[in-house]
Amino acid sequence: MTLPATGLLTSSEQELNIKQAKSGGCGCDSSTALEMDEKVKERIAKHPCYSEEAHHHYARMHVAVAPACNIQCNYCNRKYDCANESRPGVVSELLTPEEAAHKVLVIAGKIPQMTVLGVAGPGDPLANPEKTFRTFELIADKAPDIKLCLSTNGLMLPEYIDRIKQLNIDHVTITLNTIDPEIGAQIYAWVHYKRKRYKGVEGAKILLEKQLEGLQALKEADILCKVNSVMIPGINDHHLVEVNKMIRENGAFLHNIMPLISAPEHGTHFGLTHQRGPTGKELKEVQDNCSGNMKMMRHCRQCRADAVGLLGEDRSQEFTKEKFLEMSPEYNLETRQEVHQGIEKFREAIKLAKAKVQTAKEVANSPKILVAVATKGGGLVNQHFGHVKEFQVYEVDGNEVHFISHRKIDQYCQGGYGEEATAENIMKAIADCKAVLVAKIGNCPKEKLEAAGIKTVEAYDVIEKVALEFYQQYVGTGD
Repeated sequence: MTLPATGLLTSSEQELNIKQAKSGGCGCDSSTALEMDEKVKERIAKHPCYSEEAHHHYARMHVAVAPACNIQCNYCNRKYDCANESRPGVVSELLTPEEAAHKVLVIAGKIPQMTVLGVAGPGDPLANPEKTFRTFELIADKAPDIKLCLSTNGLMLPEYIDRIKQLNIDHVTITLNTIDPEIGAQIYAWVHYKRKRYKGVEGAKILLEKQLEGLQALKEADILCKVNSVMIPGINDHHLVEVNKMIRENGAFLHNIMPLISAPEHGTHFGLTHQRGPTGKELKEVQDNCSGNMKMMRHCRQCRADAVGLLGEDRSQEFTKEKFLEMSPEYNLETRQEVHQGIEKFREAIKLAKAKVQTAKEVANSPKILVAVATKGGGLVNQHFGHVKEFQVYEVDGNEVHFISHRKIDQYCQGGYGEEATAENIMKAIADCKAVLVAKIGNCPKEKLEAAGIKTVEAYDVIEKVALEFYQQYVGTGD
């Protein structure tokens, strides 16, 4: 199925989007009716983690300057000099603050749509306060337009809230998995606080007390807080609704419920004890149960501690220490501002295009379906099926289109090697979707998708428009 071009995007706007995707370019649940004032909207407008819409256009980077940690989570195994895994706590190289600042200035020139710098590990930034804050000081001085972010387990957050505020770190993430110390004892092996190691319920109580104290302190300091919760089936999955209610009442801005990543080869306690992660259906159910209470982040990629680029891509191997130390910093505020103005103009065009999307007729009690989208960013269907490494999955009914998740896959085009097995895995990954929306697709994968009951739609346009047009045809044919 090929949909006609709409003409809503001009050739220059399409060209801008292509340039963004080539050059490198964590969200809110659009289904919630919670209102934000203009000041808050401005604060998250260019933050790809705090705004689902922004993550199509703006990039982030993490610098690995914080190796030590003060707690041991049963789902974590910090790995250094590792380029083959994509999960939190993993990095290829540790950096000094000076090396990190140099890397940021290099990348800010190479990827001008990079707007956010985060310190997220590989340990806990606040267990390495000198290195963490020195890094932020250097970047704030030389690149004032880059937003500063911090991710922490929260144990030492109350002690450093004033320093965080002083450095204008406007976004802080706390990983908070439970508000029940008994459950916490199953998640944390130990907590090291004030030169003493605590285990079991005792350690979990200390951690929770400091997390809640830190959350309240962030609220009082007017610092936006995202709470990450790792969903662990059989341990905290049914409990996360209570966590959601508590963090909302205590001022959290955004809740990110992430699936447990658990495999024996990762060397984590949960991996070695065969603790499974949630299915996509289980994760969505918990997210849906919490989304009415507060904004829900659904586009998280559980990034490495040295990730670079748009969410969903990792360009860190383009900027290894050996490479970036040989590069001259190309940071130029004026050039970056021009690029951002172009992005904002493009975003406005997308916004206007969405506003023009109207259903031919509203269907009472219209059923909801899922569609998988091949996109390089920009809020467009704009990627060839053979180049996809992840699909973005949207839920569609007769009137609205909502992003709900992403599904990582192996790239289909591999020069003829392993494509049969890859195709089978792709079918499994999107088996619950009624269609795949792509810029282009070859006859062979198209036939395989059709045989599996998945329609293919070729288009180059705004995701919402293509999805709704397919939905109208899908409902009209009764498939």
